[in-house]
Amino acid sequence: MMEGRNMKATFKSRLLRFKQPAGTSRGVYTTHLSYYVELSEDGVKGIGECSVLPDLSCDAMPWPQYEEVLRKACAAVEADGKIPAEALRPYPSVLFGLETAFAQLRCGGSTALSDTPFARGEEGITINGLVWMGSFDEMMSRLEEKLQAGYHCVKLKIGAIDFDRELELVRHIRSRYSRSDVELRVDANGGFTPENAMQRLDALARYDIHSIEQPVRQHQWPVMARLCRESPVPVALDEELIGINDTETKKRLLDELHPSWLVLKPSLHGGAAGCREWVRLARERGIGSWMTSALESNIGLNAVAHLCAETYGPDISMPQGLGTGLLYENNIKMPLTIKGDKLWNLKNA
Repeated sequence: MMEGRNMKATFKSRLLRFKQPAGTSRGVYTTHLSYYVELSEDGVKGIGECSVLPDLSCDAMPWPQYEEVLRKACAAVEADGKIPAEALRPYPSVLFGLETAFAQLRCGGSTALSDTPFARGEEGITINGLVWMGSFDEMMSRLEEKLQAGYHCVKLKIGAIDFDRELELVRHIRSRYSRSDVELRVDANGGFTPENAMQRLDALARYDIHSIEQPVRQHQWPVMARLCRESPVPVALDEELIGINDTETKKRLLDELHPSWLVLKPSLHGGAAGCREWVRLARERGIGSWMTSALESNIGLNAVAHLCAETYGPDISMPQGLGTGLLYENNIKMPLTIKGDKLWNLKNA
């Protein structure tokens, strides 16, 4: 199977438009450009999404150069019938797109990419509600929407408005909901400085915060190691993992920094294979993890969801970051739906 003689590989782009501006400490997104690789063999098709975040992904580059990488990858797939995995190690978004497309081919063209209770529609995956940065009133309104929708885990993007106002928002949540009612995660996207990080972590710790993602910018290992060691709020690494695709460097990072959690995005962190390796190495060191999508459309979201179901097994208790299916006004239809705080696969399509 898949010897390449009959396989065709093509790609195309799609400009996704956000329903509402999505704010992070790195700026505000209103559109997002994604590429889609399509493989076809003997009448069966597989589609995967290549999603790059400008100024963040290790394979972010001018679009003409990115398209050239895609062209070469598609040519290699047509010639060999397999993913040029080693050549694509520096391009995790392309790797994940091809991994997804091959997974769909193996499933006979079905969008159910794993043999799991989630894929069969028997079990939903618990997800967190995501509150993007904005003004205080905007964030408060978005928070109320998530809580009313039934979310029991909420993730707040912080670092854009005045920290005291963000702390007020956290204080407001805890005045109404205890930790047993609502799990609070915060994501600073590297927005704190080495000088103010510990003071801010001490302030957040009063409100039973589950974890903080990437308190300071990446590539400051001594600073991050100290925060992981001394922070009263468990530290989760996200951006810190970007561009680290070889096993030995992964081990060194985990051993030197030893965070409480990893937040894994296949498009950023080595594709499906790279994320599985991160999970394995983290487990060996007593470090937890969860997965999130990285602003993909529903094509990529579906792939991440099935990867979660496969990697973490049935009855996933840790809320995953898979609530991005409602971001875009021109999303691609997939058999996914959110009921309460769970993502469900509706059928095998």
